[in-house]
Amino acid sequence: MAKTSLSVLKRERQNRKRRLRNLKDKKALKGALKKLRSAKSKDEAQKLLPEVQSQIDKSTRKHLVHRNTARRLKSRAAREAADSD
Repeated sequence: MAKTSLSVLKRERQNRKRRLRNLKDKKALKGALKKLRSAKSKDEAQKLLPEVQSQIDKSTRKHLVHRNTARRLKSRAAREAADSD
C-alpha cells in the first residue's frame, strides 16, 4: 500500500470540517424556511420574514446558495408571508 502524504491527510480533515459546517448552515436555512411556511397567522409570518431573509443572505455570503437562488427564495418567502392566513 502506498504511503499517504501529510498534505492529503490534512486536506481530508479540512474537507470533513467544512462539509459538516456547510450541512449545519444548510439545515438552518431549510429550518427557517420551513418555520415561515408553517406560520399560523399573517402577523407571525411577517415577524419571521426578516429572520428568514437574513438566513438566506448569510447562506449566499458563504456560497452555500447561488445568488439567483437566494433572490428567488427571498421573493417566495416575502410572497408567502404576505399571503399567509
